[in-house]
Amino acid sequence: MSNKDIMLVVSAHAADYVWRSGGTIAKYINLGAEVHVVILSFGVRGESNDLWKQPEQTAENVKRMRKAETFQAAEILGIRNIEFWDYEDYPITFDRQREDRLVEKIRQVQPNIILTHDKFDVINPDHNKVSEYVFNCSVMSNSNGVEIGETKTTTQMQIFGFEPHQTELSHYKPGMFIDITSTYDQKVKAMECFQAQGHLIEYYKQRAFMRGNHARRLSGNKSYKYAESFARYFPVVGERFV
Repeated sequence: MSNKDIMLVVSAHAADYVWRSGGTIAKYINLGAEVHVVILSFGVRGESNDLWKQPEQTAENVKRMRKAETFQAAEILGIRNIEFWDYEDYPITFDRQREDRLVEKIRQVQPNIILTHDKFDVINPDHNKVSEYVFNCSVMSNSNGVEIGETKTTTQMQIFGFEPHQTELSHYKPGMFIDITSTYDQKVKAMECFQAQGHLIEYYKQRAFMRGNHARRLSGNKSYKYAESFARYFPVVGERFV
């Protein structure tokens, strides 16, 4: 891992990036990488069920609470560059204007790594739409023919997909395991910020433990206790097997 790494994380909802990649993000930041996070929606309509159980709840109040939660989580993970685009969820929709906005963001950041949702989530169509959106915009960001202001086109970056919650049902296949042993405690503290989805905290603790087991078995490195997994959008390219 190089301290020249630039990572762009695109999260459909306010907590997705924490559940699925919080340990990896914190690890990259701790090692000197530049990390940018874009939260497309707060998940007011579809990701905040527990908050809606409170008497006389309103959409604006749910949004305020979700924003406060994810700001707190981002601070714990060490994230300094975070944007909230405040799109409506369930469903999230994308048009030409929103495509241009993300292309411009990708060109501004010039990432060599993008983390976002994997290509298929059997339960959450917002995640699928975001996956397609990010991929399409990454392709456009590489094209000289897509003119957006004075932005400079990008070179091909690696794209990695979050592990979906319904892993087996979504036919998810891990293509990369990242050891997060050193940042596991940060991830847990960040997850604990989200009152709206508290039931997921234990699930993702167990998932990190299980993926740590896989990382140990595949690598032979017995120091790996916790890990996160990601799908690869593209094959690895190099001059030798590694």
